[in-house]
Amino acid sequence: MKSKAALFFEEMKGKTVSFVGAGVSHFDCIRLFREKGIRVLVRDRADREKMGETADRLEAMGVSLILGEDYLKDIREDVLFRTPGMKFYTPELTEARARGVAVTSEMEVFFALCPCTIIGVTGSDGKTTSTTILSEFLKAEGKTVHLGGNIGRALLPIVEEIAPEDFAVVELSSFQLISMRQSPDIALITNVAPNHLDMHKDMAEYVDAKRNLYLHQGAFSKTVLNFHNDITRSFAEGVRGDLYWFDRFAPVARGAFLSEEGVLCMADGAGVHPLFHKSEIRIPGEHNVENYLGAIAAAWGLVSPEAMRKVAAAFGGVEHRIEFVRELDGVRYYNDSIASSPTRSIAGLRSFDRRIIMIAGGYDKKIPYEPLGPVVAERVKVLVLMGATAEKIEAAVTGCPAYDPQKLQILHAADMAEAVAKARAAAQPGDIVSLSPASASFDLYKNFEVRGNHYKDIVNAL
Repeated sequence: MKSKAALFFEEMKGKTVSFVGAGVSHFDCIRLFREKGIRVLVRDRADREKMGETADRLEAMGVSLILGEDYLKDIREDVLFRTPGMKFYTPELTEARARGVAVTSEMEVFFALCPCTIIGVTGSDGKTTSTTILSEFLKAEGKTVHLGGNIGRALLPIVEEIAPEDFAVVELSSFQLISMRQSPDIALITNVAPNHLDMHKDMAEYVDAKRNLYLHQGAFSKTVLNFHNDITRSFAEGVRGDLYWFDRFAPVARGAFLSEEGVLCMADGAGVHPLFHKSEIRIPGEHNVENYLGAIAAAWGLVSPEAMRKVAAAFGGVEHRIEFVRELDGVRYYNDSIASSPTRSIAGLRSFDRRIIMIAGGYDKKIPYEPLGPVVAERVKVLVLMGATAEKIEAAVTGCPAYDPQKLQILHAADMAEAVAKARAAAQPGDIVSLSPASASFDLYKNFEVRGNHYKDIVNAL
């Protein structure tokens, strides 16, 4: 009997499939579709000169190209894969759907074809670390794990290699979820706070996108929600399967929580199970305690407490997430480039036991910065600002009652190199310098990884 994937690719052979963008999430899919003998067209805003070698490689595969400003004009292919970062309600896509074009995404098709258990993770903050912890839990238990989605590689190109007994652990952004009409077997929502409001019509659309992680589950599914977050707590009424909670601040009757003694515990029908003390977690920060609590609740019943304890002690964290870069002249430098929102930066600041030197600023996602002000005033000694959000962040800090110019110096820099130079000049032995932008990277960088790597290159060259 043929698998769903085999039948799908056979059906696609008689159709023309286009991909919007030939970036990381699509290139391997494009190659797979061509290997299957499917007609493929790529639409990309970049012109031929900007695409360079990528365009040559695509044409060598037999892919047709529509490039430049009119790349979305007159879409008439049978199937179109949109890139995750593209607004779902783009007029050209709406018009294409009205013509009968099947507008989908790599992750939607993967969910439809995947033969194994899927664990999906979303949230405004912490989803990458939580996804990785879950993957590490399962690997420590001896399971075969396929990590992907908004983290790592595209999974559709390997769907035929996945066995039913494997696990797919996927991180899902609001951009991916907005059009999803299938939910994972196990859903974990870390939290929901204002984010990506430059890409969504409003906060309601952003929240509704997050809901899709669990809205299409059935009775035999599992959902894990953050009890302490007002928005995720409100999701409970829509859960159709087995509901678990996690909470760092108080015990829960069914789920994972932190005891008054600082022990991570799991409560289920058999009672309360103490697992390990938060001091045993290698990666710093109370927000990472929350990430472990969510992952524990999601993995409970699949992974032994021993495997969880082993991962907590050994896992050193994910690149660009409070990543230690180096120590120079008694000053420790950290890279928290993933902190692309105020709430992420707040969590990062609370990871350190002293006032730090913070480099912040970047692309404006049209989200409020007022919550960041009091935490910066309390936990930062020198604030170096750069990018489009510099003035917004400064206003949020200087406008809060806790701001004291005698305790917090604010500096401005034109770019990353100048920001690092000013941070170094202000630092004394024992200080901590952290890149924690509280903003997206797109004003100067392609993504937060490129930004973080540039920062690390500058710091390592000091």
